[in-house]
Amino acid sequence: MPRTALILFAHGARDPEWAEPMRRVCAAVREQAPELQVELAFLEFIPPDLRSCAESLIAECCERILVVPMFIARGGHLKRDVPLLLEELRQRHPQTCFELAAAIGEAEPIVQAMARHALTLVSD
Repeated sequence: MPRTALILFAHGARDPEWAEPMRRVCAAVREQAPELQVELAFLEFIPPDLRSCAESLIAECCERILVVPMFIARGGHLKRDVPLLLEELRQRHPQTCFELAAAIGEAEPIVQAMARHALTLVSD
C-alpha cells in the first residue's frame, strides 16, 4: 500500500490571519486521522506553496498525494492553474501519484452545512 498524504490546498491571502480557518481544518483532520500525513499549502502569498509542500512530502517517502482544494467552487485556478502545477509535479516526480479532488465547497455535506449555518443566523 503506497504511503498517502493529503494536501489541503487553499488560495492564500496577503493577511496571514486569513489562513486560520484552514489551519483549524488541518488540525481537525490530523486529530481524526493521526496516521495520515496532512499538510496545508497555498496558491499564493502564504507559504508553503503546492510545489514545495509536495516535494517535502515526497522527501518523506509519500508515494500518493491527494490535493483537496479548499475552494467553494471550481473556478479559474482549479480549471487552469492547479492542473498545470500538478502536471509539472508529475513530470518532476513520475514515481509519485498526484490526484486532485473536487473543490470542497461542491461536496453535498459542505453545501448542507453552509445552508444550516446560514439558517441558524436567521433564527438567532
